[in-house]
Amino acid sequence: MWVSPEEVLLAGALWITERANPYFILQKRKGHGGEGGGLAGLLVGTLDVVLDSSARVAPYRILYQTPDTLSYWIIAHGTSRKEITEHWEWLEHNMLQTLSIFENENDITTFVKGKVQGIIAEYNKNHDAKEDDDTDKFKEASSKFRKLFGMPDEEKLVNYYSCSYWKGKVPRQGWLYLSINHLCFYSYLLGKEVKLVVRWADITQLEKSATLLLPDGIKVSTRSHEHVFSVFLNINETFKLAEQLANIAMRQLLDNKGFEEDRSLPKLKKKSPKKVSALKRDLDARAKSERYRALFRLPKDEKLDGHTDCTLWTPFSKMHILGQMFVSTNYICFTSKEEMQCSLIIPLREVTIVEKADSSNVLPSPVSISTKNRMTFLFANLKDRDFLVQRISDFLQQTPSKSCLDWELTGSLNSSDDEVYGPPLSSSPEHSLRSEGERAFNLNDSSVPTASQALMTMYRRRSPEDFNPKLAKEFLKEQAWKNHFTEFGQGVCMYRTEKTKDLVLKGIPEGMRGDLWLLFSGAINEMATHPGYYQDLVERSMGKYNLATEEIERDLHRSLPEHPAFQNEIGIAALRRVLTAYAFRNPNIGYCQAMNIVTSVLLLYAKEEEAFWLLVALCERMLPDYYNTRVVGALVDQGVFEELAREYVPELYDCMQDLGVISTISLSWFLTLFLSVMPFASAVVVVDCFFFDGIKVIFQLALAVLHANIHQLLGCKDDGEAMTVLGRYLDNVTNKDSTLPPIQHLHSLLTDNGEPHPEVDIFKLVRSSYEKFGSIRADVIEQMRFKQRLRVIQTIEDTTKRNVVRTIVTETAFSIEELEELFVLFKAEHLTSCYWGGCSNPTERHDPSLPYLEQYRIDVEQFKGLFKLLFPWANGAHSDPLAVRFFRLLDHNGDAFINFREFINGLGVLCHGDLTEKLKLLYKMHVLPEVTSEQEEPDSAFEATQYFFEDITPETSMGHRSEKDDGFVGVTLKTEKGCIVPPAERE
Repeated sequence: MWVSPEEVLLAGALWITERANPYFILQKRKGHGGEGGGLAGLLVGTLDVVLDSSARVAPYRILYQTPDTLSYWIIAHGTSRKEITEHWEWLEHNMLQTLSIFENENDITTFVKGKVQGIIAEYNKNHDAKEDDDTDKFKEASSKFRKLFGMPDEEKLVNYYSCSYWKGKVPRQGWLYLSINHLCFYSYLLGKEVKLVVRWADITQLEKSATLLLPDGIKVSTRSHEHVFSVFLNINETFKLAEQLANIAMRQLLDNKGFEEDRSLPKLKKKSPKKVSALKRDLDARAKSERYRALFRLPKDEKLDGHTDCTLWTPFSKMHILGQMFVSTNYICFTSKEEMQCSLIIPLREVTIVEKADSSNVLPSPVSISTKNRMTFLFANLKDRDFLVQRISDFLQQTPSKSCLDWELTGSLNSSDDEVYGPPLSSSPEHSLRSEGERAFNLNDSSVPTASQALMTMYRRRSPEDFNPKLAKEFLKEQAWKNHFTEFGQGVCMYRTEKTKDLVLKGIPEGMRGDLWLLFSGAINEMATHPGYYQDLVERSMGKYNLATEEIERDLHRSLPEHPAFQNEIGIAALRRVLTAYAFRNPNIGYCQAMNIVTSVLLLYAKEEEAFWLLVALCERMLPDYYNTRVVGALVDQGVFEELAREYVPELYDCMQDLGVISTISLSWFLTLFLSVMPFASAVVVVDCFFFDGIKVIFQLALAVLHANIHQLLGCKDDGEAMTVLGRYLDNVTNKDSTLPPIQHLHSLLTDNGEPHPEVDIFKLVRSSYEKFGSIRADVIEQMRFKQRLRVIQTIEDTTKRNVVRTIVTETAFSIEELEELFVLFKAEHLTSCYWGGCSNPTERHDPSLPYLEQYRIDVEQFKGLFKLLFPWANGAHSDPLAVRFFRLLDHNGDAFINFREFINGLGVLCHGDLTEKLKLLYKMHVLPEVTSEQEEPDSAFEATQYFFEDITPETSMGHRSEKDDGFVGVTLKTEKGCIVPPAERE
């Protein structure tokens, strides 16, 4: 290809001249090709790889030379002799005669440079070349990557790193290429070439390894191999990127969706690192946004725009606190350098004024931000104040001027207990005429009013004679929170400090619980920006029936049946609407057991719409993947809990593993946030802490429970005894401050054997969990989750494969090993189409509601690739028509897709059918009419079938197959280096 002219200092170094004339030289790189080169060629090839020379991908070049001064400029390079020869011939025919006219050498040079640049511009114009942010250096590396590993243009390189790959006991210095779907390595040392290609979706373990010989290494494990890479210039950057790409692959296995590049990134700055690609910047931005959203509990679609160091004036402590300001499309956030000293969330919908205050030596570069609730926040020491204010102003212009939700934190305290229900979603005379009995059987009857107050208000009617010490303590808690709001502000813009955490650990008052859950979970932000969304979902889901609604209806009366709120149609109907609305919002989750228990508790303390948004926050942000059909998130956290138990209670870990208790307890504890195993009044205190501090609270509490029962558990002989010990302990966790009427815990009713057990105060247990295990950090948990996610998802994939093979093995002559290998190939072809595109939508090819054998389907283009791979004898001029005809025979329902069962049945005939069956199949493929033509030959096909049956010999009819018969069309499938190969290719 033509390149912008660039001066070359030593034209002859490491290059061999093949053609020359007075103005141009065609050269080939030493060591390229099979002939010549010798030791010098081997050394040059090695240097090209180690030093990342462009000559490795473009071994031919054309130089322009000035006859007198012997200056050289490269004007073209090529990957093949054919390509470079075309450029050379064009120069000879179009340039030589023209250049001979010039007398001045400078004029010749100017003309050649201009002509080449004109050719490049014309090429870009004709081929509609798109401008992008990738540098020339990175484009060159991308081209090299595709050429070395045979990747299509759709496979995007993210970044590449110099490192060593340990093959056996010998390190190979080369380059590690990380693309969206593959990890690749290439090395060329003294004539020996090493290539490695690993799909991210095949990786079972990815971790940093440290030994005496390799202090900094990365170990990549698949089901069959381990690969170790070392000697990185920046191992942390490499590992983080590898982690992120592996996570994307796991998400693809879960959701069956390919990677979508973010096109909204700002343009690359001139001072940016030369090798950073647009994709790398995209992934870096995603990682930063994920950490930002997790830190401040923001909606899933919020993108971080930038952050800067600054100070924040805190009126409650009368001092400037050092920290970082974060700015995104809809929020301004702050967190202090010192953990829990102060954090702040300011939604732009609440902002009224942003202005630059007067700068001084005491307060340099200050910015003042005022909100609708009359709070003013003063930031200072901002490095680029003008740019920051302009950026915030731009975002403010995009923010709706009117707040979507007028919400006050103390609203529930001031509301009347008499007004429990608002107007129905829709009303009609016929609805009002229906009896209560009829309503009970209608899943989404709009005549049942939407609860405008928390269900708990029905059971919180207080009269003067009911006043007792517990109510007095509850009143003091409420006063403490009100005093806190006075000092630190109230609502979403309040200052969140260590004092806030202390108040949460002492227990949130019953009347404030729902509002504070909304605040701390971040659900208030999603509700404020989606007015009417819940009501619309309820209306659209009315009268709709599917598997999720059936499961919801089955579990409605199992949701806190001991609580009076769910012993009547009012509570049941509210629970039905929330669960059904969420199932329609997120069909990937739909409904999962345990969601009913959690949602029923949310409805007790929050209004119906608020409970819905709390459920959204829980399922989609705070407990990711917990409530899908395979409870992947809970299984991942089960693995994390095992790691934490090994670290924090090592003396108990081996015992618990032998008994198999950890896997049993963690699912029931984590999925319901202890609501199913603790008395209700105690469990809601756990939920308080969870919404404030996240999943670390659940891990801390689980470890504290194990630690408190360590001696009893060590004496247990089986898992039943251990579960009894833990169950009795949790049954007796009490909340002596609770003002609720006593509710008998269902779990304790089932496990009580009459023996008294000492009571455990929930507040002391929570405080103890923070004191002993509070050092567990959220970022460490995320690191552990990544490791466990790889293991869990790959285990699920292996289980799916075994289930498919177990189902179909009796229907075919293939062995179990062959079926497993074929399933891997079939699914790999499906996944490949997800990220490299295809002629159909990936969601059309995968339906998780179908049986395993029918979930994955491939279209004709995907089948062509598999057909050529499995049957090399069919490769040739007519391989594609042959594959298409075979595909049409297998596609019995004519939907242009085949599933794994149809695929195996067709292959069974070719690989294990007798001679007659193979001939019949080939003939059916031969007489199959074209798609556009009319079917005219059914009679001839029938006659041919009869002919074959009449001519059956005893040998073929008995099913005996000789090697000679198999040689006709059969392919014996054997595993060699992870691939299925025909007999002809086996050594």
